[in-house]
Amino acid sequence: MQDRLMMDLKEAMKAKDTLRKDTITLLRSAIKQIEVDERRSLEEPEILQIIQKQIGQRKKAIDEFKKGAREDLVQQALSEIAILETYLPEPMGEEELRLALEEIIASEGATTMKDMGKIMAIASERFAGQADKGLMSQIVRDNLSKGK
Repeated sequence: MQDRLMMDLKEAMKAKDTLRKDTITLLRSAIKQIEVDERRSLEEPEILQIIQKQIGQRKKAIDEFKKGAREDLVQQALSEIAILETYLPEPMGEEELRLALEEIIASEGATTMKDMGKIMAIASERFAGQADKGLMSQIVRDNLSKGK
């Protein structure tokens, strides 16, 4: 992933694509900051989580930009989100996610809401970048509250 980001950054610089260059630079900076703070290289699932966090930040910013009637900034944030999403794996469909989570719940023998943290930790790692955590949480909660 790091190599891909560097190659894409070079391409954006050659093409004079300022938005893409700036977006990739900010992403690489966020990754580097965590690597320096924790004194280790990040694995791909961790990088995917950073990308998702960056997308989330921009989505929150869009709401604020709309309140301030700054359509130019809304469009910029939407463009940045589109660039960041190219680095995420293909998202899972809701039914596919539901079946995968039910399988994890069954294999871990989870039966109560007390098991939710354990299931979410496993699912978050396994489906990093592929599924919305809010949706995952809702599906796990529904299954555990039914006693499945």
